[in-house]
Amino acid sequence: MTDLIKISPSILSANFSKLGEEIISLDKAGADYIHVDVMDGHFVPNITIGPEVIKKLRPLTKKIFDVHLMISPVDKYIEAFSKAGADIITFHPEATENTSKTIDLIKKQQKKVGVSLKPKSSINLIKDHLNDIDLILIMSVEPGFGGQKFMPEVLEKLKDIKKILSEKKLKMDLEIDGGINFENCKLAKDAGANVLVSGSTIFKENSGNLKKNISLLRSN
Repeated sequence: MTDLIKISPSILSANFSKLGEEIISLDKAGADYIHVDVMDGHFVPNITIGPEVIKKLRPLTKKIFDVHLMISPVDKYIEAFSKAGADIITFHPEATENTSKTIDLIKKQQKKVGVSLKPKSSINLIKDHLNDIDLILIMSVEPGFGGQKFMPEVLEKLKDIKKILSEKKLKMDLEIDGGINFENCKLAKDAGANVLVSGSTIFKENSGNLKKNISLLRSN
């Protein structure tokens, strides 16, 4: 089972004064994806980075850039993030007037499509789009800031989605993001997640030993 688990370190917890070095270190430490949180100060109460930063980071690694857009309206930024080097573009249904249109815009850029659900967002927001997407991101904190405490109540939603996908015989990444640590990562995997996003745990535990922390999240 551990071979199927992918680790997507969130650079939100990285040292932004040496972000390039952090990306190279994550690559060497065995990260599967690089998780990039993009916040606009409007859809969520924080501002992070834009396409230009991703463009500068892109040549430093061949790892998949897992870009989570917490911006609204989202459609007008998809092309910019695609050209900057995103491999997976994940958006929130609440950030668009037409989920199908946003999915199509991402596909036209030949990128993988992710849809994210906040802790209180209903599965119904994505039920009609399951055949058209590549990843579902379940937020286990309210999006906007790193370092928040894991919300175990979202595990039921994860289990429900896993069941629906099994019934429909659909395969896609089930990703979870928010307060993931060495203890609750097992709960997330048992509930159906195969991609774990983690920031603080990867960058701060065990004196910042990235390789050890990625390995522990994968195997615990």
